[in-house]
Amino acid sequence: MRDVLSQLAEWWQAGDTVALATVVSTWSSAPRQPGAAMLVGPDGSAVGSVSGGCVEGAVYDLAEECRSTLRPVLQRYGVSDDDAFTVGLTCGGVIDIFVEPVSRQGFPELGDVLADVQAGRPVAVATLIKGEPEGELGRHLVVRPDSVTGSLGSARFDDAVRDDARGLLRQGRTSVLHYGPQGQRRGDENAVFVASFAPRPRMIVFGAIDFAAAVARWAHSSAIG
Repeated sequence: MRDVLSQLAEWWQAGDTVALATVVSTWSSAPRQPGAAMLVGPDGSAVGSVSGGCVEGAVYDLAEECRSTLRPVLQRYGVSDDDAFTVGLTCGGVIDIFVEPVSRQGFPELGDVLADVQAGRPVAVATLIKGEPEGELGRHLVVRPDSVTGSLGSARFDDAVRDDARGLLRQGRTSVLHYGPQGQRRGDENAVFVASFAPRPRMIVFGAIDFAAAVARWAHSSAIG
């Protein structure tokens, strides 16, 4: 998601409503990993990618609908679907994509999240992507090592997600977590996608030989990729 944050910030700060499509789960040979994102802006332009071109057309249409209705939706794409070849997913994998409207009114905490990411401060965004009632979908809980803002609907639910999200943040992992109606860890009625924005690791290479130079080049390309 990092590759679309600057454009997301620009639209958000201008007061526009943007559709944010995020890969939340993958199975088998999925083109992109959880956290990959695509934006559809107020002018209809698309930024980013969720599948390297496989299902972008279908996701774009869904994002436009989401931006119009302001209703988030969780959609699964797989090669076994009836419309698999229509949307172009022929790689054999399965991906779940959550599309949500993003605006200053609906996600006021986003400005602080963007500032944290830019400054290299650890922050995680937990989003309710499945559960009851459906009107609660798209709620956000912003989790930092020493604070929490926003809510997923109840204090008990927030407490459970906060603790688990901090564990993911320490590991730099992005994942979907499942809970019961009030945050019980043995339930699966609710699904929460946790996007972790941990500071990039620092790598120190010692030596002035060819091997060290090759490792340094690889580390640099991995950091900006």
